[in-house]
Amino acid sequence: MIEQIKQTAEHLKRNTSITPEIGIILGTGLGGLVNEIEIANELNYQDIPNFPVSTVEGHSGKLIFGKLGGKNVVAMQGRFHFYEGYTMQQVVFPVRVMKFLGIEKLILSNASGGVNPDFEVGDLMIITDQINLFSTNPLIGKNYDDIGPRFPDMSEPYNKSWIEKAKAVAKKNNIKVQQGVYAGLSGPAFETPAEYKYIHTIGADCVGMSTVPEVIAARHASMNCFAISVITDLGVEGKIGITTHQEVQHVAKIAEKKMTHLIKEFVKEI
Repeated sequence: MIEQIKQTAEHLKRNTSITPEIGIILGTGLGGLVNEIEIANELNYQDIPNFPVSTVEGHSGKLIFGKLGGKNVVAMQGRFHFYEGYTMQQVVFPVRVMKFLGIEKLILSNASGGVNPDFEVGDLMIITDQINLFSTNPLIGKNYDDIGPRFPDMSEPYNKSWIEKAKAVAKKNNIKVQQGVYAGLSGPAFETPAEYKYIHTIGADCVGMSTVPEVIAARHASMNCFAISVITDLGVEGKIGITTHQEVQHVAKIAEKKMTHLIKEFVKEI
């Protein structure tokens, strides 16, 4: 696997004109941030050696190199999910490629279901911590010392100083933000009322089907992480309704403008 990661990184270096310092992973319905990037190079996933291909509606499947907020970035317009049938190693493959591109800063976004009764549909939530409820972990198997240690520390999965910077940026730009814990499950079924209740009981504020494996892999590779969830539906007793992927995309699209502005201004600060 390590040779595939290095091979892919070398291919990207040969086919891009910039050296990125920040990696960005864009979730369901949130690919519009790409419109704010001064694009230098754009590569389709299927044209990148060893790269998986996104199969989910709302994930374009492009790797974008360019400038955002005055910084060189590489952005994934569409990610890979465990429920698509990929192994955990495939899900986090792009994060590990970023490691060999020299990335030390990673920004992630996702659409999630809110289980905190104080949340509303359309809220932005800065992730402060996470709970891994997947059936596995991307670090299971042989450890590669070129990437990180066998037993990585996870006491600060999300950079605390960045969380404060993002809150200050949000306040300055009059963007309402929540903050809380993200629980990651495999999906692809949305949660039952009992599962929503369980997830909130164990300490989570929202739940989704991504992000957790990527952050584990990123922290293993010594990357600093920051992430935002768009609350697209509510798993709160008395407020649970029928949830569809189309509705999730619709709400994410509405919230996309403020999330895009927040991330763009945040990038300038880190």
